[in-house]
Amino acid sequence: MNTMKLLIATLFTLCFSSAIAENEKATIGDVEMAVSSNSPAFEAVKQKLGKWEGQMTQSLDGAVFDVFYEYKLTSGGNTITETIVEDGVEMLSTYSDEDGKLVVKHYCALGTEPVFKVSGISSSSMSISLDEAKNDLHTGHHSFVTGMTWTTDSQNPNSMVFENSVSLDGKLTTNTATLKRSM
Repeated sequence: MNTMKLLIATLFTLCFSSAIAENEKATIGDVEMAVSSNSPAFEAVKQKLGKWEGQMTQSLDGAVFDVFYEYKLTSGGNTITETIVEDGVEMLSTYSDEDGKLVVKHYCALGTEPVFKVSGISSSSMSISLDEAKNDLHTGHHSFVTGMTWTTDSQNPNSMVFENSVSLDGKLTTNTATLKRSM
């Protein structure tokens, strides 16, 4: 009986996720949830929905380790969550629009929660940088991610390079990962 309940719950989740992914309106009870119009940057992040894996190289010491990222559309199609696992350490980022602009919040293993805004976007690349108006992080006092860039292979949309910059004890470092979509 428990197996049957699990199967039904899984099928329901898959069906509901598919409906939201196709921009259908979500209904909770008898209330239809609003779907906001999404910014071009939000639409760009939607292109990454799914699971990605690869290896990251740290500039600090040349260490290479496995990384996994999973992007999911949630909140009735209004938010994307990114579960991040770098060298076995799990983190979370959220992507949502505020007043027509993408806002990225990163819940970091460094114990900080930087907020980002889009600093550049093209057909194959998007960069985000620290939104100074929404952060109270200082390089002399905190360690935190300062920016991120995703560049999709123009020949293969299931391949991308992810780069981030991190201020560690006041020193700026960079990390680069080559990723392939696994699902």
